[in-house]
Amino acid sequence: MRITNLLAGTALMLVAQAGAAQTTTPVDQTTPDQAATDQAATDQAAATDGDNADIVVTGVARGTNRLDTSVSVSSIGSDLTTKLAPRNTAEILRNLPGIRVEASGGEGNANISVRGLPVASGGSKFLQLQEDGLPILEFGDIVFGNADIFLRPDLSLARIESVRGGSASTFASNSPGGIINFISKTGEEDGGAFQLSSGLDYREFRTDFAYGGHIDDKTRYELSGFYRLGDGPRDVGYDAMRGGQIKANITREFTGGYVRLYGKYLDDRGLAFLPNPVRVTGTNSDPTYTNLPNFSINEDTLHSRYIQNVRSLDGRNQPTTRRIDNGMHPVVKSVGLEGQVEIADGISLTERFRYSDISGDFTSPFPAAVGDAQTTANALGGAGAQLFYGSGPLGGQRITSPSTLGGNGLLTSVVLFDVDLKSLNNITNDLRLNGDFALGEGKVTVTGGFYASRQDVKTDWLWNSFYQSVQGNGESVLVDIRTAAGVPVTQNGSSGYSATFFGNCCRRSYDMRYDTYAPFAQLGYEIGKFNIDGSLRYDFGRARGNISGAEVTGVSGLQTLDLDGNGVISAPERSVAFIAANSTARIRYDYDYLSYSVGANYRLSQTMALFARYSRGGRANADRLLFGPLVNNRTGDLVDGAKPYDYVRQAEGGVKINLGAAALYATVFHAKTQETNYLLSQQQFTSRDYKATGVELEGRIRRGIFSLAAGGTYTDAEITRDATDPTVTGNRPQRQAKFVYQATPQIDLGAVSFGANVIGTTASYTQPVNQLKMPGYTQVNGFLSVRPAPGVTLNLNGNNLFNVKGITEAEDAAIPANGIVRARSINGRTISASARFDF
Repeated sequence: MRITNLLAGTALMLVAQAGAAQTTTPVDQTTPDQAATDQAATDQAAATDGDNADIVVTGVARGTNRLDTSVSVSSIGSDLTTKLAPRNTAEILRNLPGIRVEASGGEGNANISVRGLPVASGGSKFLQLQEDGLPILEFGDIVFGNADIFLRPDLSLARIESVRGGSASTFASNSPGGIINFISKTGEEDGGAFQLSSGLDYREFRTDFAYGGHIDDKTRYELSGFYRLGDGPRDVGYDAMRGGQIKANITREFTGGYVRLYGKYLDDRGLAFLPNPVRVTGTNSDPTYTNLPNFSINEDTLHSRYIQNVRSLDGRNQPTTRRIDNGMHPVVKSVGLEGQVEIADGISLTERFRYSDISGDFTSPFPAAVGDAQTTANALGGAGAQLFYGSGPLGGQRITSPSTLGGNGLLTSVVLFDVDLKSLNNITNDLRLNGDFALGEGKVTVTGGFYASRQDVKTDWLWNSFYQSVQGNGESVLVDIRTAAGVPVTQNGSSGYSATFFGNCCRRSYDMRYDTYAPFAQLGYEIGKFNIDGSLRYDFGRARGNISGAEVTGVSGLQTLDLDGNGVISAPERSVAFIAANSTARIRYDYDYLSYSVGANYRLSQTMALFARYSRGGRANADRLLFGPLVNNRTGDLVDGAKPYDYVRQAEGGVKINLGAAALYATVFHAKTQETNYLLSQQQFTSRDYKATGVELEGRIRRGIFSLAAGGTYTDAEITRDATDPTVTGNRPQRQAKFVYQATPQIDLGAVSFGANVIGTTASYTQPVNQLKMPGYTQVNGFLSVRPAPGVTLNLNGNNLFNVKGITEAEDAAIPANGIVRARSINGRTISASARFDF
C-alpha cells in the first residue's frame, strides 16, 4: 500500500503544480480521428473546452468528452507505441490502467483481464478486443484462438482506447469487464511514413509503410502495411516470424455524414511461448527462480531448428505432416463498411459492418513433464534403457552420457498443442440510432440499436507427443528410446502419435456456429453540470453444430496404423490417435440474458468531474463448454439448470481532473463474478464465484521539456465459491497480483527525445491453492529518438533493459521434488533500432 499512497500523492502534487502553471498544452498524445467519432460531439467539446477536449468513442452511445461521461476510459497514442517498439501487442496494453496483461505468450496468446476479474484459463474472457468499433472475434477466449492472435498494430494505428466496466456491458456483447479498441487512421492528414527496423541483439527485420490523405475536399484514404522476417525476441534458429499485413480504407464525406469502406489482409507467423522449464529453490512462499544450465526461461524456448515437422492424421483421419514452425499462423481477410448520416435535426443513424474470413494454425510444444533423462527413459523402456539422438546433426547416434544431454541432463515429455484453425470466420453488424432533444432546462439523449454477429469455431485438434532435450538457442533435439536389449520403443522421439502424456486425450474436431443478437437502448438526461444515463442490452443467441472426439462417447480414439507407409508397424504406430465415426455429437441450444448499466456524472468545473456507476453484464461461453458437464452429448442441449453465460456485477465511482497540462483520474471499484471455464493443461472444468475490490489511478503531466504518464491498480481479489474444490474458497485467484503499475517519464528537447517505460507487478500465486508464489518484478524499457533532419527520425529501443525474469504463469501448484517448474516469463533483454521517414 505504500506504493499506492506514493503514486496517489505524487499525482496529486503534479496536478496542483500544473494548475498553478496555467499552461494550455493539450494532454492528448494524438488528435482524435474525427470520422471515427461523432463529429458533432467533437465540435461541441472543442468549443467548450478548447485544448482540454478529450473525446471518447468506445463503449459509449456517441463521442463525448471524457469529463462528461460516467465511465472509466483511457487511451494510448500512436506516438507512444512508436517509441516503445513493443515486441508484441500485449506489451502495449500493459500501459493501460486497470488492465492486467500477461505479456509472455509471444505475438499473441496473451492472457488479459481487468479489475481483478479472473483469468482461470487463457485469453480475454470478460474483455473484448475491437478494431474500429467492432470485435475481432465475438469471444476473446476461443481455445487456441485468442483474439490478439489475429491483430497486428502498424503505422495505421491512431490510438488505443480502453473502457473498464461501466457501459461496456451494454454497448457491446460479451464484454462485461471492458473493451479495448484499436482505432485506425483514416487519412485526415496528407502524407505518409516509411520505416525500417531491425533487432540489434536479436534477429528480426521489419519494413512498415503508411500513406494517406485527401483525393478531394470530400474524399480521403489511408493505406498501410508491414512485412517482417526473423527469429523474433528468442533465438530459435529459423525464421519463426515471417509475414505481414496490408490495410486500406477510403472515406467519402457528405452533408450530414460520411461513408467508409475498409479492408485488411493479414498473413503472418509468430511463435506461441508456452510454459518452459525453470529451476525453483527456496520455499513456496519465498521462491527463487533461476535458469537451468543451457536454458534461459526468458530468452529461450523449446522451439528448435531441429524439430520442424511431425507426422499425424488430419481431421478426416488422413495421414499428414504438420509443420511446427508455423507457430501461430493467422490468416485474416476482412472487409468492412462504416457510415453515419443525419436523418433529421439532432437524429443520426450509424452503421458498422464487417466480414472477416479467418483461418490458420496454432502449434507449440507444451512440457507435460521434465526430469532426469535416464530416469525418464527407464520409465518407458525399462531399466537400462538406451537413448539416441532423434534429430539434429547427431541424429541416429547413441547418447552415451545421458547425464550431460543438452548441457543439463534433462529430458522433457512434450505434448504438442497442434490445432488446425479451419474457420474462425466472423460477420458482425452494429446499427444504432442516436438522437437528442430539449426537455425543460436540460437535454435528453436517446440511443437505440441492434447488434448481430455470427462466429464460426471450426477447428481440428491434432495433438501429438514426443521426447526432446532441454536446450536453448534453438538447438533442442528429439530423443529416441530403446530397451536395454536395443528394441525401439519410440520413433522420431514419439512413443505414440497422440497426446500420450495427457492420457491420449483431445483428438477433437469442432464444427460450431454461434449466433449472437442484441437489441440495446440508452436514455440520458443532462441538466447544467449534471447528467445521468441508463442503458439496457438483451442478448439472445444460439449454438449449432457438431463435435467429434473420444470424450463424446468414451469410444477409444486409438488405432494401429502404418503412418509412414514403410510396411513396418513401429511401437508408436500402435497408438495413433484418430476421430472415430461414431464419436460425433450434435450441439443445439439457445440462451438469453439481460445486461444493464446506470451512471451519473457531476461536472464540478471545466476541469473536474465526479462520477458513479453500477452495471451488470453477461458473457456467453462458447467452445469452452463443449466436452464438458453442462452439455448433454445425446440431445445436444444444455443439461437441466445449466446456464451457458456468466454475470459480472460492478460498482464504481471516482474523480476526473483535467487541467490541460496535467490530469488525474481515480476510480474505486467493486466487482462480483460468476465463472465456468475449462482449464486446458489440467483437463479440468471449473465453476467458481469471485469478488474484487480496488482502486485504479491514472495521472499525467507535461512541464516544459518533461512529461510523465503513470498509473497503478490495487486489487484485493478472492474466490468466494468453488463447486469442485471448496478448499480454495477464500483464496486469492491464481496469477492475481495485489498491485500493478506503469510509468513513462520522458524528456523532449526537440531534435532529441528520450525516456523510459516502467512496468511492474507485486507477487501472485501460480494456482488457486495459494502455495507457490511468482515473485513481483519491475521491467524497465528505454527509448531514444533523434531527428537529424525534417521528416527523419532515428529510434533506439531497449526492451527489458535489466533482463529480469518476469514470471507470469506456472503449471505447478508447489515446488516439485526435482525443483523444476514449468512457467512462462516475459522476454529477456532485446535492443532494436529503426529509421523512419515522414513525407
